[in-house]
Formats: sequence, structure tokens, C-alpha cells
Amino acid sequence: MTYATLFLAVLAETIGTTALQASQQFTKPLPSAIVVVAYAAAFYLLALTLRSVPVGVAYALWSGLGILLIALIGFVVFGQRLDWPAVIGMSLIVAGIAVIQLFSGAATH
Repeated sequence: MTYATLFLAVLAETIGTTALQASQQFTKPLPSAIVVVAYAAAFYLLALTLRSVPVGVAYALWSGLGILLIALIGFVVFGQRLDWPAVIGMSLIVAGIAVIQLFSGAATH
């Protein structure tokens, strides 16, 4: 359940970041409100996760998954392209998350 909560936190953060782009620097009221609500939910859910997952592990998962989801949304929704160095860097992030989850004693299973 802990990792489900963390995934929901990442999802909320991703929604907030997408709405941040859509808010056009907080000039559109509805996306701006979504930013505030989504970030509040994201940090609340992250705080719940920190009850049982070390902060370093939780933040690595949070940031890595968030980067990947936002890059995907940026590509699909906003037509933003990534160059090969960005793709390689994100692949290394995914590899780092896999190493933490599969081999680290710091990650709770």
C-alpha cells in the first residue's frame, strides 16, 4: 500500500505540473486552481509515504517517475521533443530506480 500511495503522490504531482504549464503563468483560473490542489495532494501523499519509506528512496522514486511522466506528457500533450542526451539521461534515472528497488537494503519491500 505504501508504494501505491507514493505512486498516487507522483500522479498528483504530474497533474499539478501539467496544469502549471496549462495555467500560462497562473493567468488561467481553472488550471491554476488545479495546480494548488494537485500539489497539496501530492505533498500530503508523499508525507504519508514517508512514514514507512526512507526519504532518500521515496524522493528518488518520486523525482524519477515524475520526470518520466512529465516528459511523456510534454511529448504527447504539448508536442515537446527530447534529444538523445535527454533520453539517455532519463534511461539512467530508470536504471537507478531499478537498482534501488531490486538490490538496495534501504528500500522497503
